[in-house]
Amino acid sequence: MSFTQHLRQIQIKQNSFLCIGLDVDTDKIPPHLKTMKNPALEFNRQIIEATHDLVCAYKPNLAFYETMGEIGITTLRETLKFIPKSILTIGDGKRGDIGNTAERYAKSLFDDFGFDSVTLNPYMGFDSVEPFLSNPEKGVFILALTSNSGSKDFQRLKVGVKPLYEKVVHSAKKWNKKQNIGLVVGATHPTELKRIRKIVPDMPILIPGIGKQGGELKAATQYGCDNHRQLAVINASRSIIYASHGEDFAKAARLEAKKMVEDMRMYVEQLSN
Repeated sequence: MSFTQHLRQIQIKQNSFLCIGLDVDTDKIPPHLKTMKNPALEFNRQIIEATHDLVCAYKPNLAFYETMGEIGITTLRETLKFIPKSILTIGDGKRGDIGNTAERYAKSLFDDFGFDSVTLNPYMGFDSVEPFLSNPEKGVFILALTSNSGSKDFQRLKVGVKPLYEKVVHSAKKWNKKQNIGLVVGATHPTELKRIRKIVPDMPILIPGIGKQGGELKAATQYGCDNHRQLAVINASRSIIYASHGEDFAKAARLEAKKMVEDMRMYVEQLSN
């Protein structure tokens, strides 16, 4: 089964497009956890326990774990063990390097850590992406048009008559021989998201930028879904995991996640009206 087929199955079973970013910051976790041996791990455990029935994926951003040093790597490994096998994991490291180095990154993220999918920066071209594509069950999300304000610096530059991000989209579509490539398109670019979905009608799209970055959930849902009302993977991180800084943080995270899921279901139903 290809990565894309697996994602479809999970989204049907969970009835959800929600991906929660596990971007744990030890400076922001509730004070009552900080007396524990590994506060970040306990934070993640409770977030996952409270939300796993509401999501299709979890996305740890590797930077938040790498900055903790050795204990951060342990925290990441143990966090992945808490995530049910029926939920996708996305290793958000935005890797991108020459072929032999890319092979090491792929081996680390897929074989060692066991992520189901990763995010990649395609700036160095196909040979930097190819090592991640050998196993059709493992997915990659290629950066196309990111949610940050600096995306305009390069991604919108014209290459001929098309912007660079659109060239990336067409290249990713061409490389998608094993149905295991998706794209990253920020919710802060709804018009472009709609156009990109038309170019790649059958590819997953990871959509960050909801919540703190200002992306609109309705547009992300309606423009990100394919014709089967699937394959949009809508990420929210801080707005969910830091919904409360008190002892009720896990309960608050669940309430915020549930509201997002219910809103997304409503927006999808509106597509048929």
